[in-house]
Amino acid sequence: MRVKGEHEIYCCGARVRISEKGVEVLSEPLVGYCPLHEALYGTKKIDAQEVRKSVEKKIAGFGFCCANRLFNAEPLVAYGASEMMQFWLEKGLIDCAVVVCEGAGTVLTFKGSLVQAIGARLTGIVRTSPIPEIITRIRKEGGRVLDEKTAAIDQVAGVKKALYLGFKRVAVSVAGFKAEAISEIRSLEAKEGADVLIFSVCNTCIDESSVEHIAKADIACASASKILRNEIGKKALLQLGVAIPVFALTEKGKRLVLVYLEAFKDKLVIFRTEKLPYHVEDRSPKLKTEKR
Repeated sequence: MRVKGEHEIYCCGARVRISEKGVEVLSEPLVGYCPLHEALYGTKKIDAQEVRKSVEKKIAGFGFCCANRLFNAEPLVAYGASEMMQFWLEKGLIDCAVVVCEGAGTVLTFKGSLVQAIGARLTGIVRTSPIPEIITRIRKEGGRVLDEKTAAIDQVAGVKKALYLGFKRVAVSVAGFKAEAISEIRSLEAKEGADVLIFSVCNTCIDESSVEHIAKADIACASASKILRNEIGKKALLQLGVAIPVFALTEKGKRLVLVYLEAFKDKLVIFRTEKLPYHVEDRSPKLKTEKR
């Protein structure tokens, strides 16, 4: 597996550059321990070296940022954005998903399997460059790339394109470091009389200024952010999971989550609570600083 082009992502709160020259960790990770990272990569203590190793495993294991990237639609986590969007598309509950893929940028698709194949092992993509082979595969699998020449990441433009193409019910994922796009999409939704479900993802690095935007999402993944747990979690109508909770913030988000759970194969415990978030200390990610 050989990387093509140059890409930047967030992994465990660290900014990482990936290119043909290798993997370079540009900043120290904010997370010291993450149960999901341990499950996927066997890492108990996260530092810059472990971040680099995990990204290298993504490259070697499924061709992340490579021409021969694998597109595997098998579910990876219980309450992931791509897992839920795949289900909603396949059940006809939404018409189109607007997501991000390395080597392609913003992608529109009505195929649930493509959403999962793109998002299964993805972390927050800051920027990416075009990889023609990935773009070709996306087209063959029923997707449309917003800008094939630049692989631009622009979720607002992606939603605009979906509405222009005639899709009525659109789901879009928005990374926490681009949280302002959530407010822009809500304004667009009102202007167009559209029906847009916003899923806020990759929120480890958010700061207080992001809260007002993320609060407008329908569903938000807490990632390793204490800000999100404390400020957004308390507004939630429903919480999925404990280690890395996912919060439904609107009636629409709650309804779609409950429909997803109807078909969920694993056993569940459901109980009433007077307030959220519900927290279990020894099951949560551990940050290197308490500011988040």
